[in-house]
Amino acid sequence: MGRIRLAVAGMTALVAALAIGAAVRGVAVRAAAAEDAKDEAASRSAFLAAYKVLMSPRCMNCHPAGDAPLQGDDSHIHTQNVQRGLDGKGKFALKCANCHQDANVPGENMPPGNPNWRLPSSAMPLVFQGKSPAELARQLKDPKQNGGKTLEQLLQHVTEDKLVLAGWDPGDGRTKPPLTHEEFAQKMREWIEKGAAIPE
Repeated sequence: MGRIRLAVAGMTALVAALAIGAAVRGVAVRAAAAEDAKDEAASRSAFLAAYKVLMSPRCMNCHPAGDAPLQGDDSHIHTQNVQRGLDGKGKFALKCANCHQDANVPGENMPPGNPNWRLPSSAMPLVFQGKSPAELARQLKDPKQNGGKTLEQLLQHVTEDKLVLAGWDPGDGRTKPPLTHEEFAQKMREWIEKGAAIPE
């Protein structure tokens, strides 16, 4: 009889321990899910802040929907009938480097410069113009659409690439993006590190 009581007591203790373990695991799972949801919301919010920069003329003018670059704060089609070309550096005699030198040409609305001034190539045009936040986030995450970059390489690109940095030194008479470069890079980092969530 004593053994039965001991066995029952042991089973009761085991059931209680299992119940407590399940409850603790349930709390941990719910806490992890809440943290994931919090990170996802923060990631989406960070991308929406960065999106304002990506859609500003300083970025979008070189990421047009067509093969003609855009120019000016109103993002009108580039004059002189400039075209992308296969490598993004212009077509025929109208090469980007004809006017866009290694540095900004002094004077209001004169050509901004950079040693690598160009559009993305025709094989990977990286269009920003007309993209919703969700569409652009999906494109930036997809190596088949973003130039073969991992998210870490994408972050490195927007943080260090001198052509990207040229957007914050656009020359006289042009507006700068709505965030500083440091703020933009931080928002992109936050978007990526918190899960690269797609804003819907």
